[in-house]
Amino acid sequence: MLQTKPPAPRPETVPHAEGVSNDEFRAALARLAAGVVLVTAQEPPLDEDGRGEDVGMTATAFMSVSLEPPLVMVSLRNGSRMDDLLDEQPLWAVSVLAASQRHIAGRFAMKGRISDRLLFEDLPYVRGEVTHAPLIGGALATLECRTEQRVVAGDHTLVIGRVLTAELPSPDGEPLAYFKGRYRQLG
Repeated sequence: MLQTKPPAPRPETVPHAEGVSNDEFRAALARLAAGVVLVTAQEPPLDEDGRGEDVGMTATAFMSVSLEPPLVMVSLRNGSRMDDLLDEQPLWAVSVLAASQRHIAGRFAMKGRISDRLLFEDLPYVRGEVTHAPLIGGALATLECRTEQRVVAGDHTLVIGRVLTAELPSPDGEPLAYFKGRYRQLG
């Protein structure tokens, strides 16, 4: 008698308890255009004579929260280098990227990337007066922030920061946007 194995079950997308799969959720939210920012901070120095390493991360989940007081929010993946750093270092900065800075967004969004020190090496930036974090040259706007609150939300942490400084180094440029999984320009 010939023995046959039953066909292996086809992997199906497992819906969330509420009925929305990861793929459906991702596809729906990809239709929401978002601005692109570079979040930066400086790790505390390892010794009293040194300077800490600069760290950067591309983010599209960034928004204004309040005018009085001026608050912004960024969403960080739990356990990411930036999440761990901002858990111990309350000072950070944001550079709102211009359409011409797509290469910067891509550089700091890479998985398995090289060290942050090398990523900053050939970029024009100045140090924030308050945070000492890199503020990218040519950005449409730059903000320096201090963490006011951290809220764990699923697999991310929402970091709410009080805006300490706000500058417009290149206010006339076009913004870099993210839509349907790609960087885009308006217009």
